[in-house]
Amino acid sequence: MLDCLCTGILVADHLCTPIPRFPNAGELILAEGLPLTIGGCAANAAVDLARLGVRVGVVGCVGADPFGQFIVDSLRGHGIETEGIRTLEGVGTSGTLIINVQGQDRRFIHALGANGRFRVSDIPIEQALAAKVLYVGGYLLMSNFEQDALLDLFRACRGKRVKTVLDVVLPGPGDHWKRLERVLAETDVFLPNVDEAAAITGLADPLRQAERFVAAGAKAAVITCGEQGTVLVSQDLRVHAGVYPVSFVGGTGAGDAFDAGYIAGLLAGEDAIGCLKWGSALGASCVRAISATESVFSRDEAIRFMQSHELPLERL
Repeated sequence: MLDCLCTGILVADHLCTPIPRFPNAGELILAEGLPLTIGGCAANAAVDLARLGVRVGVVGCVGADPFGQFIVDSLRGHGIETEGIRTLEGVGTSGTLIINVQGQDRRFIHALGANGRFRVSDIPIEQALAAKVLYVGGYLLMSNFEQDALLDLFRACRGKRVKTVLDVVLPGPGDHWKRLERVLAETDVFLPNVDEAAAITGLADPLRQAERFVAAGAKAAVITCGEQGTVLVSQDLRVHAGVYPVSFVGGTGAGDAFDAGYIAGLLAGEDAIGCLKWGSALGASCVRAISATESVFSRDEAIRFMQSHELPLERL
C-alpha cells in the first residue's frame, strides 16, 4: 500500500543556469549549462517524498518520446511506482523552458503536451482509496481534468479517510474560481502560492486569500509567499510562518518541495504547525540548487535541520 499517490502534471524541465541579463532580440548570451531534469508538481513532489522514505506512486501522462521515457526512468530510479503513468501517441511530453536571470524571478515557457489529455478517470480509483494521501498537483493547467470527476474522487477518498491535498498551476487569465470552488469543499489541504491565489480570488493579502478558500470549504489553506514565508488558515488557526535561513540559488520546485514536506507531516501525524515546519524545511532545502529536486533533504537531514533551526511563527 502506498503512503501517497501523486497525480497531475509531469514535465521535462529544460533549465537555463543563471545568466546576467535577458538577451535582446537576435542576441546570444552564454549560460553555464542547460540541463534536462524532471519537473511538474506530481513528479517533483513524488521524488521529494521518496527522498524522505515515503512509499509513493505517480499517475499522469507523458508522450511516446525520449522526454517521456526520461521522466519515467528518473522516477523509477528513485524507487517510485510508475505503473499509473500512461504513454500517449500523437502528443509530445509536456516541457518547460525555465530561464533564470540573476536577481530576478524565473521566467517560464511551457508546452502543455500530454498533460492536456490527462483525465481524472486515468487515476486508478482502487489505488487512490488505498493510499493515505492523494495529492493532485497542477490542477487548472490540465484542460481535460474535469471538476465534477475530481469532486467525486475527493469525496470518495475522504469517505475512506484518505487525505486530499490540492495544488494548482494557472495557464493564464481566466475564471479559475469557477473550476475550483466546488472542489475545495472536499479538499483537506489547498496549497497555492500567493500569485496563484491572487489570480483566483482577486485578493492581494495572503491572509484574506486563505480565508476565502477556507470559507469555500477547504479544511486548511496554506499560501506560500516565497521569501515572505507562508500563511496558514483553518477553522481554528491563523498563523504566519517565516522562512528557514539558507543560501538561495534557485526557486524551481520550491513549492512542490513545500507540498511534499507538508504531506510528510500529515503522514507523521503532525498538527498544522508541525506540517508547516516540514513544508518550510523541504522548501528551504530545495532553493539551495537550481533544479527542482537536487538539493531536497532526506528524512534524517530534515529532522536535524528542524532541530537546529527555529521557524519564526506568528499567530494572526
